[in-house]
Formats: sequence, structure tokens, C-alpha cells
Amino acid sequence: MMTFATWPWHHWAQQTPHSIALRADDADWSWRNLVMRVDQLAAAWQRAGVTVGCGVALRGKNSLDLLLAYLAALQCGARVLPLNPLLPAELLAQRLPTLNMDFGWCARGLPWPGTIAPLTIIDADSAAAAAPLVSWQVNRLATLTLTSGSSGLPKAAAHTYAAHLASARGVTRLMAFQNRHRWLLSLPLCHVSGQGIVWRWLAVGATLALARDQTLERALAGCTHASLVPTQLWRLLQGDPARLSLQDVLLGGAMIPLDLTRRAEALGVRCWCGYGLTEFASTVCAKRADASGGVGSPLDGRELRLVDGEVWLRGSSMAAGYWQQGRLLKLADDDGWFHTRDGGRFVDGELHISGRLDNVFFCGGEGVQPEDIERILAAHPAVRQSFVVPVDDGEYGQRPVAVLEADAPFPELRAWLEPQLAPWQRPIAYLALRQVLPDKLDAGGIKIPRSQLTRLAQAQFALNP
Repeated sequence: MMTFATWPWHHWAQQTPHSIALRADDADWSWRNLVMRVDQLAAAWQRAGVTVGCGVALRGKNSLDLLLAYLAALQCGARVLPLNPLLPAELLAQRLPTLNMDFGWCARGLPWPGTIAPLTIIDADSAAAAAPLVSWQVNRLATLTLTSGSSGLPKAAAHTYAAHLASARGVTRLMAFQNRHRWLLSLPLCHVSGQGIVWRWLAVGATLALARDQTLERALAGCTHASLVPTQLWRLLQGDPARLSLQDVLLGGAMIPLDLTRRAEALGVRCWCGYGLTEFASTVCAKRADASGGVGSPLDGRELRLVDGEVWLRGSSMAAGYWQQGRLLKLADDDGWFHTRDGGRFVDGELHISGRLDNVFFCGGEGVQPEDIERILAAHPAVRQSFVVPVDDGEYGQRPVAVLEADAPFPELRAWLEPQLAPWQRPIAYLALRQVLPDKLDAGGIKIPRSQLTRLAQAQFALNP
């Protein structure tokens, strides 16, 4: 792995100042020009009071401004928390006070939610003359990234620069990603998968592509690498293959059809699949996609073992801990193993993931914890019982369905519930519990098995989608 004596973007500006670092909205940025702009932003932020160890929350969709803000905040030595702009204000109001955020930055036109405790808001257009450069320390905490919240409120996984670079090393070596290549930032920076793309770019000095309000086909023009979900790749392959510059695609977010990867490979696009998680700064295992259904073997710097069917991990890309009220909470056991709560097994020497050992499922790459939605539903006076279960979806992987015993019409409940949820949490259908599971309604307080309810609800939804 490249060893940096200074900030990676400064390193590349020194080594290859005129190489194209960034293509954003059809404009090219050299490493030298990128560094000049980041230096201006960082200087203004330092004057505003951002110092080493400060917490800076960034809120916005992927854009040039968000990327520059991310790099500038890091260059100030801050702990950077990229936020999903679609997260409900109520959730942010609960979580942010525990994360020691001192400053907030919002993309243009996106106000800071009024329900959140006031932070010092940094102007999106701020800039100043250069200030003394904060020293690069690879083991300093760099980022906080919110998990999917599989056991309550989302946790904030805290990663050092070393962890991000270790994560990047495994993927860049496997996929032979080098400085002559270009990777599209197709995943949001608020996700560790989006940050993974940024750190692969920085690790090898390649080109990063950013495109707003463009079709995927146009955004990928000139790109050699991309991280996509199967639906996106299907749509790409339906276009003109002669226009594809794509060489490698890392697929995730849903089951990967073999027909899809065979068609892509026939057109010269290598398809990769893998397994990753927030606590390990993105990808842990990966391989060329094939018919086996496995996710490959651990990448460089990662270790894996199965204990009673549960995947345990440790390695150099692991988070330093979960940040909570000014301190790091331990996430590994005494031997350094992180217990993932993912079920797995080895088949022919490679890992196969059987699913979560808890109830979380993923909709379009976003984690959905059923109990979070059920708790809100339970607050409605007309709801007697509520369950939220996943149904399979060809585009999003899985989507939530609400199974209810309620005295109010379902359209009324939908109108009441949806404003309180993020888009990926919103049920696509509402089913009557009596219709799904009629013989269990008066079970004398016996808990209805969620797995059984899920199977029956999926069958019912298939009949009446």
C-alpha cells in the first residue's frame, strides 16, 4: 500500500500535479487545482473554529461541493460525519447530540433541520487564503459513519485514515485499479461504500468521476470502474454496448443474476461481487462473480472465522470503535474479533452469507430494521398489532410490507406513517394480520414467529401485490 507522508491529495499534487484527479459535471480538475480549492476551504473552516478533533457533520447528496467539503474537513483534522439527507429530522435529533458534532455543513438549497440542536453552520461557499497545513497522521480518527441501526439507533463507526487506506488496498489489488483508471462515485458519501470509492481513488492517484442530474450511461462515459446494483447494470446493457468504456464493475445491493454477469462479461465488463460492512470500511471479501453464490475469500489485511454459524472478522480496516458521547466504545472481543451477527458457511473454500442473524434486511442497499417501523405504528391508537416483514423485489433486493391488526383504514395509516419514515423504510403494501395468519390472532399472548409470518406474508403478497 502507498505510504503517505502528507494528505493523499497533496501527495498526488506533488507527484503528478497536472494529472486529472477529478471529473465533475463535465469539467476536469487536476490534482494541483483540487488541492488549491481544498486548501482555501480548509483555511476558511479553520478561521471559523474547526480544529483537530472537532466534529463536523456534512449533509447533502453527492456533488462536487460535498466532496470538497469532505476533503476540507478532513484536512482540518476533524472527525467527519457524512449524513444521509433523507434521514428523518427526528432520528437526527436523537442521534447527533451523542456524537459531539460542533459544526454543520449543508449543500446549497438544503436547510439544516430546525429540530436539531443548533450547530455552527459553515457556509457552503466559504474560502480563505491558505492557512498552516494540519499534519497528516494516519492513525488519527477521520470519519464517523452511521450503521444501518440493526439493533436500535444507528451506531457511529469511527475509522482512522489507516483503516480507510487498508480497505482500499484490498480492493485495488484484487481489481487491479490503478492511476490510469477512472471510478464513478455512484454511491452516496454517507455510506461507507461511497467513502470506499473515494479512498480507492486517493490510494492510487486515479481519477474520480462525479455527475449530477445525468443518466447513468452519460455519467459512466469514460469511466473504467463503477459500483452498481444489478438493476443499474441491466439497464446499461440494454443500451449501446459500443458506448461502454466500463471495464470492471463491483456489484452489490441485491442478488446477482448469473445471466447478467455472463452478458456483461461477454461485452468485456468484468463483474465482481463481495461482502462488506460499515465497521470494516466497506469490502471484506470479494471475487469475480460466478454461479456459486459465494462472496469469495477475505481480502488482504482481513481475517475471517465462523463460530456457531456466525461470521467473525478482524483486520486492519476495522473501525477503532463506536463513537458515543466523546469516547470510543469497544466493538471487538478481547482477541480482536468482531461478531457480525451475519450467518455464513464455507462451501468449496469460499464464504457464503446466509443472512442476518437478527431481523434487518436491505432495501436498495439501505438497512431496514422492522422494529423501528413497528414502534412508530404501535403509537397509532388504531393499531392493535403490527409487524413489518421483507418481500423480495427484483430491483431493490427486498422491500418492507406492513402486516397489521388495526381499526383504521390502511390508506389512513399509510398517510400517517410515511412522513415519519425514510423512503426505504416505507411499506409498499399493507396486509391484514387476520388475512395472513388467521389462526394466530388469539394465541393467548404467544409470540408470533417472525420467520413464519414473513413466509406467509410473502406468499400473500405474491398473490395480491
